[in-house]
Amino acid sequence: MAERSVLHQRRAALEREWARWVPVQARPENLTLRSEVAESWARSLSFVDPARDSAPAADDEVRARWRDSPLRTPVTELADELRSIADDAGFVAAVTDESGTILWTCGGKVMRSRAERVNFAPGGRWDEPDMGTNALSLALRTGRPNSVFSAEHLVAALHGWVCYCAPIRDPRGRQLGVLDLSTTWDRSHPLAMSTVRTLVTAIESRLPATAPAPGVELSCLGPGHATLDGVPLRLSPRHLEMLTLLALEPGGFSPETLREAIYGDQPVTTTTLRAEASHLRRMLRGALTSRRYTLTAPVACDAAAVLSALKAGDTETAVRAYTAALLPASEAPGIIRWRDHLEVAVREAVLASNRPDLALLHGERHPFDLEVHEYAYSLLAPGDGRRGIAAARLREALSD
Repeated sequence: MAERSVLHQRRAALEREWARWVPVQARPENLTLRSEVAESWARSLSFVDPARDSAPAADDEVRARWRDSPLRTPVTELADELRSIADDAGFVAAVTDESGTILWTCGGKVMRSRAERVNFAPGGRWDEPDMGTNALSLALRTGRPNSVFSAEHLVAALHGWVCYCAPIRDPRGRQLGVLDLSTTWDRSHPLAMSTVRTLVTAIESRLPATAPAPGVELSCLGPGHATLDGVPLRLSPRHLEMLTLLALEPGGFSPETLREAIYGDQPVTTTTLRAEASHLRRMLRGALTSRRYTLTAPVACDAAAVLSALKAGDTETAVRAYTAALLPASEAPGIIRWRDHLEVAVREAVLASNRPDLALLHGERHPFDLEVHEYAYSLLAPGDGRRGIAAARLREALSD
């Protein structure tokens, strides 16, 4: 009874913190939240409406992703144990991929029904930009086990839940996804996290030992080039486009969606695409799956780094990293969409900041952007020597 009273008190305190901060999106001076929860709230509010009622659904076929996932075999081998734990304790168990998309769940009928109301089910996207602060997003972001209780969740529809989560890694240390156990907040139990850790260890022990994967470094802001384990790859423009799209969309593509992203309305068959993909696979030493096109090698990509910085609210890193447009010579529809997305996202972040140095830097790279020059000028105080730079650029843009 005393333990239940403590849970009620904790939930009430968190609800008060949530009610006085989240609706007005202003940080109070004396937050009693855990720092990682408060920081996640601050990041999440730029992307997620706390009043949303469920997680968004993945755009693609999740069953194909689960079929090709390295986690499928070990999770299937442990399925009976996972179901028994979930049923006995009144939990829902879930496994995601590295993007935070749920691939598999189990649990009793009542709890699964409750979970499905918020799309805590296969296909639901639970990363921070899609669903705000939750245990899955924190575990994915930090790479550490995490739990989120009641009103620590950003989305109000999740205030009735408590979630315990830990990342799953392959023998190389690459994060493959997470395992989560969730239940109603009043069933919070101190042993739940240790149970999650134990189950993750069991899953990881069943993953096959593999040789170190090749590492790809991809520069696609500007003309583009790539290396594999430090050795330059001689990529055709088409292969560079394919590699760029795969790096920017780690969830991958079906043959048809990749064909559209590369060729658009051109009369090119998926057979031609498969031939191109096979050639790229050989160049990457097999680090490209075949049924659904995804990269299995770690990729360092300059455009992806810009996106990550923007998602984290780190405008300075994003602006400094965004040195040129994405593959400016490419006419592939998928590249054009990402090129426009990056351009707009970085520009809007600059205009939303109060940093004249970032506006000046972005203006230097975009000499015809009148609004950015005006904004830089407005941020600089009279007497600041940089004001002359902004004024000169503004005059040049007006004269063109």
